[in-house]
Amino acid sequence: MQATLSALLTHIPGTYEGRASWRSTHNGSLKMCVAMFFRSRFLFLLAVAALLAVLSLSLQFFHLIPVTQPKEDGMIAKSRKRILVNPHTAPPKLDPIYEAYRYCNMPNKTDHGLEGHAPSDYKLLSVHVMIRHGDRYPLYAIPKTKPPPIDCILIPTRKPSHRLLETFIKNRNIVTACKLDGPLNNIALLPSHTVCEMGELTQIGVVQHLLNGEHLHDTYIKKHKLLPDNWSTKHLYVESTGKSRTLQSGLALLYSLLPKLDWGKVHIRYQWSTIFCSNSCDCPMRNHYLEEEQRRQYNLRVKNSLLEQTYIDMAKIVGIPTRRLRAANPIDSLLCHFCHNVSFPCTEYGCINLNHFKVIKAHQLEDEQDRQRKKLYYKYALLATHPLLNQTVTRMQQIAQGKKDEIFALYSAHDVTVAPLLSALGIPDASFPRFGARIIFEIWRNGQVKRQHFIRILYNGDDITFQTSFCSGHNAHSKQLLCPFENFLNFVRKDMFAVFNSTNYYDACHRRVF
Repeated sequence: MQATLSALLTHIPGTYEGRASWRSTHNGSLKMCVAMFFRSRFLFLLAVAALLAVLSLSLQFFHLIPVTQPKEDGMIAKSRKRILVNPHTAPPKLDPIYEAYRYCNMPNKTDHGLEGHAPSDYKLLSVHVMIRHGDRYPLYAIPKTKPPPIDCILIPTRKPSHRLLETFIKNRNIVTACKLDGPLNNIALLPSHTVCEMGELTQIGVVQHLLNGEHLHDTYIKKHKLLPDNWSTKHLYVESTGKSRTLQSGLALLYSLLPKLDWGKVHIRYQWSTIFCSNSCDCPMRNHYLEEEQRRQYNLRVKNSLLEQTYIDMAKIVGIPTRRLRAANPIDSLLCHFCHNVSFPCTEYGCINLNHFKVIKAHQLEDEQDRQRKKLYYKYALLATHPLLNQTVTRMQQIAQGKKDEIFALYSAHDVTVAPLLSALGIPDASFPRFGARIIFEIWRNGQVKRQHFIRILYNGDDITFQTSFCSGHNAHSKQLLCPFENFLNFVRKDMFAVFNSTNYYDACHRRVF
């Protein structure tokens, strides 16, 4: 009986004997659980470590991260492997307001670029720059509305400004020492109207190119010593269309590019064509593709019911027929209001507002995307830009062979010059040229192999070389870190005519394919 009671007490936790037995049993179980926990945790950490190791090796195998490589002398050298990103996600929808701000390109001292970047043993031989003029007053006016009140007189104390603006204004008489071709002699060298005239360069536009020139000075003149100290007229090649906004933009860039500029050494050539085709402008097929492109634009516009309703609403506010408002290209004037932070026009019937602006700007962005898909503009661009590209590649070829003339070239142009150039190079996704846009061609020589020359192309400071049609296929793992100049040469002289089933510019321009 007592033995049975003792056995029963050992299983009752409330008794002394029960507590002792329960504690002994519990401690044993706890030790076992702890041991199993730590063993499971160790296996889990071991599995995570193995997974990370496999992932790291995979990234290195596919060259998604740079790896260091030992030199022959045992030192560790940084890898020069290019990291090319190939995104697979769909591009985000373009925001018309953001794109409008980007187009305005308000002067920003922190806006630099990758110009002049190459391996240290490469030598920069020549630079060719094409710019779009800076911010300007509208080319069109919205009928029956007050024009935006913009003052085009340059005032250094008014923002935005630049440290060189005051001396640039004071030296306007010295600027007259430069040699100007024909019609350029009849153009004012600085903006000079208290109320801007149509298409006139504004102070913002001048500052945009003072900043451009300052950045290029730091890169090409100070760092790479592109121009010798005793440079002469033959080292520069400058060309401008016959508009005051292009001539004045070019002068502003040159002034900050060469702060101690002797204007007597500068010769600015006149270009009558906005596509810079010089003596090679006879091209019937170029005109054909331009007409087809304009027809595409019209067809896309008439399909946009929201855009049409917006024009109707704006026409009622202004008090004119819708057709007349549409012909006035209102987005040009509205962009000036937007960029200069001036209220949109109002009449007794109401005000044009931001929603109207957004609809028209959104259609512009849609039009750019449709243009890329249809390829009509691309064919126009190839024929429109070949004369300029041929001139550029010829000059570069001569410099690569040892010629020292025209090692810095500047073309002061328009959006209708820069846009087809980007398209012809195979950069359809490049943003529409903003005010003060720049596209730059650099030619480099390999310091170790004297006969090897390379090309770099930059748009607003971004390196777009390996996005071009002639360099996009360049081996990403090649020992040649830059695009061979021969690729560019072959593209201009031969490959750009393949889409027309031709082998030369004349044949492509005159062979009717329709």
